[in-house]
Amino acid sequence: QVHLVDSGGGLVQAGASLRLSCAASGRTFSYFAMGWFRQAPGEEREFVAAISRSGSRTSYADSVKGRFTISRDNAKNTMYLQMNSLRPEDTAVYYCAADSTPRTVYTIVNSESEYDYWGQGTQVTVSS
Repeated sequence: QVHLVDSGGGLVQAGASLRLSCAASGRTFSYFAMGWFRQAPGEEREFVAAISRSGSRTSYADSVKGRFTISRDNAKNTMYLQMNSLRPEDTAVYYCAADSTPRTVYTIVNSESEYDYWGQGTQVTVSS
């Protein structure tokens, strides 16, 4: 098992940057493929970015490609989401997630249904 705690959200103006963190405790962090998802008011939760166990491979939703960067530090049991050039449409609750299915160190997981551990979420609000 793993326990995830999201942090780093806030209220910013369009064009600003934020860095979200996801701190993990419990099972060895490097065992898990990881991802970020978000849910805007009245919308379904959607995929944002994913990273392999080793951190060598990443994947992004088209809407954030080129603006967001996912990374992880396995020594610190932490995953990050650097968000630049934020837009009002990025406003959402952001969730980190861990996939405990045995994967290769290079596999990335984009599907929400594959993740079985979730953080509590952190609110990101971008004003225009």
